[in-house]
Amino acid sequence: MGAVPPPRPATPGVLQQIGFEQQLGESVPLDLPFMDETGRSVRLRDYFGKRPVVLSLVYYECPMLCTISLNGLAAALEVLSFVPGQEFEVVTVSFDPTEAPALAAAKKKAYLARYRRPGAHAGWHFLTGPKESVDALTRAVGFRYVWDEATKQFAHPAGLLVLTREGQISHYLFGVEYAPKDLRLALVDAARGRIGNALDQLLLYCYQYDPQAGRYSASILNLVRLLGALTVLGLGAFILTASRKHRPRPGRP
Repeated sequence: MGAVPPPRPATPGVLQQIGFEQQLGESVPLDLPFMDETGRSVRLRDYFGKRPVVLSLVYYECPMLCTISLNGLAAALEVLSFVPGQEFEVVTVSFDPTEAPALAAAKKKAYLARYRRPGAHAGWHFLTGPKESVDALTRAVGFRYVWDEATKQFAHPAGLLVLTREGQISHYLFGVEYAPKDLRLALVDAARGRIGNALDQLLLYCYQYDPQAGRYSASILNLVRLLGALTVLGLGAFILTASRKHRPRPGRP
């Protein structure tokens, strides 16, 4: 939130050590202990079981990339009609085990002030935790990051994960800006049809998730099939209407 300082160049070789190793279909360990923004002891399991979960991995004192990524998440959430705590949960976890709940509380306050969606307070969670929990979670989702001694910062990738309510990794969305369409379709897909409407299901048919790009793209084959079906339906409706229009009325030659 606010001006973001220009980045300091990372040490040569550091960028080769960071990134996402996709673990699609794998489950995250839900019994890992963390603390929420109030300092209360929680487990990941507390945020699963009912709704899909958007997981973002950041550290709260990050001078640049994490802020940009959280801004991108907030911007996408502002467009969605889905509300955290109703159709899905948002869990933001610090991967810096030295950070405390006070930092998480400040970050939550700042982003809820921007988001301003009723009910979001109960659906967007900011966590901190011990090194053992952080290491287990980042390994499970394939999040590779390193401490860069030269810049005194963590070097890390940027992106979101969407998980099913059972804790399975369903989608990765890469970068710092997230198309609301991609986030919505990922949530509908991860919820297995429990949220969304008929239009969402149609879009899932017409768009396919590209794991390498971390976004949805149009499925040409499915679009051709859909257009073909619509053409057949249109011709059938035209023929039916025309036959009724030219049918002789009773009592007339």
